[in-house]
Amino acid sequence: MKREQLLQKAAARGKYAPLHRHLLALRTGPEWRASFSEIETILGFRLPDSARLHRPWWSNQKKGGGHSHALAWQLAGWRTRAVDLEAETLTFERTDNALPRRGTFSITKILPPHDPGPWPQGFTLSREQIYGDDSR
Repeated sequence: MKREQLLQKAAARGKYAPLHRHLLALRTGPEWRASFSEIETILGFRLPDSARLHRPWWSNQKKGGGHSHALAWQLAGWRTRAVDLEAETLTFERTDNALPRRGTFSITKILPPHDPGPWPQGFTLSREQIYGDDSR
């Protein structure tokens, strides 16, 4: 098995798999501000004391290595930022660094839709004006 497959398997089946699945399914936008208690509800158990005492517990790892809790969010395509140990909150931010998963291709991720809005009232444009055919 390739390293990437092993990492994905670890994130999908490990202790922090419920968080991994939640983040994979989250469709609310580019970031999610969460409280430690919300994360505990998703996980079904209390975060370790080190998560409340040491900001590095929430750090993102390089190249998909490191701790199982970091794998859970990073392999789901998220990273952490704005960790506030006093308020017990943090922000998860989407990344493009998630390992590819089968069936997750989305053309809107590559070419997001753009709505320029309606044409101004009374605006007209002829083919000649667009292509410069009036100069022939």
